[in-house]
Amino acid sequence: MSRESRQQSELTSGRLRAGLAAALLLPFALSACGDGSDEEAASGASELRVLDYYTSTTNNAPWNRALKTCGQVVGVEINRESVPVDALMQRVLRQSSSKTLPDVLMLDNPDVQQVAASGALASLDDLGIDTAGVANGVLQASTYEGELYGLQPVTNTIALFYNKKLLDAAGVTPPTTWDELKTASAKLTEGDRYGFAMSNVGTFEGTWQFLPFMWSNGGNEENIDTPQTAAALQLIKDLMTSGSLSQSSVNWPQDEVTDHFIAGNAAMMINGPWSFPALDRTADLEYGVVPIPAPQASGKLVLPFGGEAWTVPQTGDEDKQKKAAELVQCLNRDDVEVEISLRTGTVPTKPALADRVTSQNPHLKVFTDQVPNLRARTGALGSDWPEAATRIYTAVQEALVGGMTPEGALEQAQNG
Repeated sequence: MSRESRQQSELTSGRLRAGLAAALLLPFALSACGDGSDEEAASGASELRVLDYYTSTTNNAPWNRALKTCGQVVGVEINRESVPVDALMQRVLRQSSSKTLPDVLMLDNPDVQQVAASGALASLDDLGIDTAGVANGVLQASTYEGELYGLQPVTNTIALFYNKKLLDAAGVTPPTTWDELKTASAKLTEGDRYGFAMSNVGTFEGTWQFLPFMWSNGGNEENIDTPQTAAALQLIKDLMTSGSLSQSSVNWPQDEVTDHFIAGNAAMMINGPWSFPALDRTADLEYGVVPIPAPQASGKLVLPFGGEAWTVPQTGDEDKQKKAAELVQCLNRDDVEVEISLRTGTVPTKPALADRVTSQNPHLKVFTDQVPNLRARTGALGSDWPEAATRIYTAVQEALVGGMTPEGALEQAQNG
């Protein structure tokens, strides 16, 4: 969940979701009907409108380059519009209502099933998209009722970053288990410096950061009122109660966690590969990256994956939809995936490409190693995921700063 994809917030699961359901269930066969002239059809197939939310310096230029390159490959001009992340789903709602959806639409991967359920997207299976080599979990996230609606070239997840100098000075090795995490964090906590940092903010971003602990301990989003999820939340609460984790982390998005790590206010942090540019610009910062600690030694680590999928909306123009599918296919070519990965600090969704990126950026290895086993946030609940995500971050907040026990907070969030 990069800076662009974080916090598709309660708008997605509440008022906006209801609006999508109403607007997008209209008959899309009528959405792009003109006068049927051959001239208009020819003109339509020569240009594709593209909508995304890649506005940051890190992502805008590489994706612009990839889109233009693929436009040349498939023989179309790209008319691209890029909007802020919080505006994208509102734009989708408005364009659905006015039947002006773009020809190619980028969506945060947890949103694909929800938009597909509304009838707004064309099946990529019907459009002949080739998915060979793509990690199973990635495909699952963009599959609704057995049909694929989005294809994702690159992904990201989270890991444990550590300050090498601080750990060496304290005689601490990077922790691999929850017990080791608690012990290491306590040793590294000194003065204004916390041993450990993570985002516990009350948004989907906070849920994203909690998922590795919940899932790796056997918890699940279908029912969060379980001993397994309570134990995961108790771990985070214990770290905060002991002083190893700042109470202010309930207000920290992931970028702010990175800022504290860079400033030396935290010796370890949970974060993603989007942090690399800021970390690498910092003089004298020596850092390492290892997997997030598992509940027990040799325990299985279960991680969510982030990133965006490219979709083909139901515009009613078959010629454009075919060209749009060709563009989506091109964005998922091996050479394009590798270039985007290296330019944006993400990893390819095809595990076979891992060596091609880690040979140039060794820090990515921790992330590429996880790709075959990454879990889709929508894997269990599909389009109902946003409600579950809201329950999770609400329980985390109540347990950490609301005065509730983990058990009580989870029960209230699940059943309240």
